[in-house]
Order: sequence, then structure tokens, then C-alpha cells
Amino acid sequence: MSARGIADRTSWTPAVHGRPCVLITGASGFVGRSLCAMLHDLGWLVIATTRRTTDVPGADTIAQLALGQQPADWRRVLTGVDCVVHLAGRVHQMGTAAKDEQAFSVDNVEGSRFLAEASADVGVRRFVYISSIKVNGEATHVKPFAATDRPAPQDAYARSKLAAETAIQNVCETGDMEYVCIRPPLVYGRGVGANFARLIALSRTRLPLPFGAIKNARSLVYVDNLCDLIRLSLTHPSAAGRTWLVSDGEDLSTPELLRRLAQLQGFRPTLLNVPPAVLIKLAPVLGATGPIARLCGSLRVDGTPAREELGWRPPLTVNQGLERTVT
Repeated sequence: MSARGIADRTSWTPAVHGRPCVLITGASGFVGRSLCAMLHDLGWLVIATTRRTTDVPGADTIAQLALGQQPADWRRVLTGVDCVVHLAGRVHQMGTAAKDEQAFSVDNVEGSRFLAEASADVGVRRFVYISSIKVNGEATHVKPFAATDRPAPQDAYARSKLAAETAIQNVCETGDMEYVCIRPPLVYGRGVGANFARLIALSRTRLPLPFGAIKNARSLVYVDNLCDLIRLSLTHPSAAGRTWLVSDGEDLSTPELLRRLAQLQGFRPTLLNVPPAVLIKLAPVLGATGPIARLCGSLRVDGTPAREELGWRPPLTVNQGLERTVT
């Protein structure tokens, strides 16, 4: 059997090996590819699952499986696995309509419960779920979000992530499988898309940008920093049974982030001091209510518990992460 795939899943069983074995769902995604490579380099046997046929650097085995696939398929691939990192799911999209609530529920809640049950059935030791800070809410005002805060999801995606957390935790509590949840804020790194890619493009423009007067603070996490906390959560005794928030440890305002991105690319941005209230008032006219609210608002997370209780420190600073993202 090739180390890069399962030619015949009906006859495949994980090799008896001397290395810890981890199965990673959503392995071909932005975080998954980095995580597979990191854990492989650290000596883990990595089983990557993807919905479509693709190469995943660092994967010892790749199984093409979707969350709704037959139980026998999942149990066969999960047999012999020590830990699961669950990254797969329906992702958040701007302007998602309420009618998509059911689709998020099917993929993110039912699919996660199904995977957790299959994992528990075959004796997986620890299940790590990568959720989202959107479970806490969309913005902070007086203090950063903490893992112990009452959840306040504001859209279908965030509600589905919270429901998935609950479903997985319930499965773990009725069996012997340990549960870990990580809620990251915006994740960035080389090849990032969506909102951060748009910020990078803005930082390169020679046109004046109306963001100079914004005085917010937002937490970010570089993809390798997130993967490092996931790595630690697979084995640290104190990680089990907990939800952890993660960031690079330095919160940036929108103008400061644009300045740093521009400088790393050899540009000098022109930032006009337009009052944030004016931007927010104009946002509906421009069809950019959500993006402007995020550019003007704050979202900070409290990563103190991970530092104090797990001894975790982000391997890379914000500046190092930004430099690796744009160079």
C-alpha cells in the first residue's frame, strides 16, 4: 500500500507502529496542510482525510472521506488512531442567509457528532475540535473574550459551531474519549484567503485609505502558532476537558495592521483620519456593513490560561507571522 493513499480501503488497517497516530479531518485546508506537515515532522503518523482527491504534504496516508460517509468507512480508518483533530466542516461565508442554518447544522453539528461517535467506538483517546471565536460573539468592548464567558453566537455558522462543541463533548462524556476545544480568532499565513487576503491587498494600494482614526484592537493567530497549540493539546494532561482561546499575544488596530503589512512589502500607506462613526454610517450605502464593522470594531481574546496552565507560548511573534505571510 502506498504511504500516500488507500488503494483498497476494504482491506486497509492502520499499521502497527511505534509512533503516535493522529487523524486530521479537513487536512487539505489552510490549517490542515500546515498541521499535517508539522505533526509529521514531529514524528506522528498522520492520517489525512479530505473530501476530494488531493495531495497533503506530511500525510502518511490520505483517505477520501466526507463527514456523512458510512460508519464502517470511518471506523476502518479510525481504528488504531490515538487522537483526532477535527477541522472539517462548512465554513463561514459573508452574507450567509438564515435559510442556510439547516446546511450548517447538517455538516457542522450532525457530521461532528457522527465522527465523534465513530472515534469513541474504536477507542480514540483524545478528540480535539477546532471551533471558532465567533461562538463567543462578534466583538469585544470592555474586556477580551474568555473561554468561560457565556457563548453569544450571532449567525448560523457560529451557532452550528457551538452546537458541534456540545455534541462532541456529550459523546466524550458518555465514554472514555477525552475532549479538547480550541476557538481561534482570525487565522492568517501564506496563502490565506477571505478577509485577510483583502487586507493584504488594501495594504498594497497607493490610494488613500480612510482608516487612520480607528482605535480598535483585534487578536490574530498565525497558522503555525495555532498548529503549535493543537500539537500541545494532543498530549498535555491539562488540556483535556477544556476550551482554549489562542492568539499571537499582541492585539493590533486596523491602521497598525495595515501599516505593518505595507512596510513588510515595501509600501508606505496613506491613512486618512475619517471618524469611524462616519465609516459605519456609510457602510450600508456601500454594501459593506459587516466588513466595516470588523475594521472598526475590537475583538480580543484572553490567551492567559493556555500560557499559565499549559505553559504554551506562540513560537512566532506577530511581526514574524506577518512577514512569512507576505514574503
